[in-house]
Amino acid sequence: MKPPLVSILIPAHNAEEWIGETIRSAMAQTWGRKEIIVVDDGSSDRTFALARRFESKSVLVITQKNLGASAARNKAFSLSKGDYIQWLDADDLLASDKIARQMEVPGPMRGGRTLLSASWGHFIYRARRARFIPTPLWCDLSPAEFLLRKLEQGQFMQTAVWLVSRELTNAAGPWNTTITLDDDGEYFCRVLLASDAIRFVPEARVYYRLAGTASLSYVGQSNQKLESLWRSMQLHIRYVRSLGDNERIRAACVSYLQRYLISFYPQRPDIIEEMHLIARDLGWQLETPRLPWKYSWIKPIAGLHSAKCAQLFLPHLKWSFIRCWDKLARRVEQRGVVKDLGYEI
Repeated sequence: MKPPLVSILIPAHNAEEWIGETIRSAMAQTWGRKEIIVVDDGSSDRTFALARRFESKSVLVITQKNLGASAARNKAFSLSKGDYIQWLDADDLLASDKIARQMEVPGPMRGGRTLLSASWGHFIYRARRARFIPTPLWCDLSPAEFLLRKLEQGQFMQTAVWLVSRELTNAAGPWNTTITLDDDGEYFCRVLLASDAIRFVPEARVYYRLAGTASLSYVGQSNQKLESLWRSMQLHIRYVRSLGDNERIRAACVSYLQRYLISFYPQRPDIIEEMHLIARDLGWQLETPRLPWKYSWIKPIAGLHSAKCAQLFLPHLKWSFIRCWDKLARRVEQRGVVKDLGYEI
């Protein structure tokens, strides 16, 4: 029998700086039977042209008008034939043995509804300096326990850690194109609910590139992103409450609401009121959110709005400095070989 085919699906939008390295990390996978599908989502830069340089029998590159990351992922899946699906964002990297390590899980433990996860580390430019910091989700878990820990503790698993069977992917349904922020969080909630178990493979590694305020996941003061975040949160709560109605489930939902309440202050009182209503329905009362101490002193002097602006602006300055420094350091090291990943940068 042939080993399973793995489809590595890469949505890309204005990712010319990263797309080559990402595709190379997919091509370098030691798992032999693989196909790579890149969907350029209407980029205005050279993403599509650069990606097409890698086209081959096993690498397909197409373009479409700009419809969003979820639509690009749905298109890539519709073109795929793999028995397993590996999602990979256009700026992230896979260790060369990532898929092979996960496929080493014994067959009976790798059933059609088993979800395979991996460890992940974050970096900016230099992948070999990625920091791998274990979280409470880095272990074998039931889907219910995973979702509860996610909401209780504000944990998450990066998109590329998962290796998902086609059966499980079909059961979860397509990516939600109405959600532009936290679309991956909402999608994998459905994957988790459709799964039987989660097998964590610590030796399998993913390299998650931090983009700071340039990231699609950065909220800032965008009303569109705030509304998308709230839509995703509502679905998260619905999914978790479908597990039952006990004190831990209700408390996890309230902790989740409380954690994100500050994101909507003060510009979205409509969403804030909805959050309070849900909390009261769960039997709790949300507390007035507090700014971190570094910014709280600004509030009595200039008001909450100014304090929130400082909270958004100052980390942006810090991030810009760190990013520039790491980029310069990478240029110095650029002729090296990234041994941890198994391919040349």
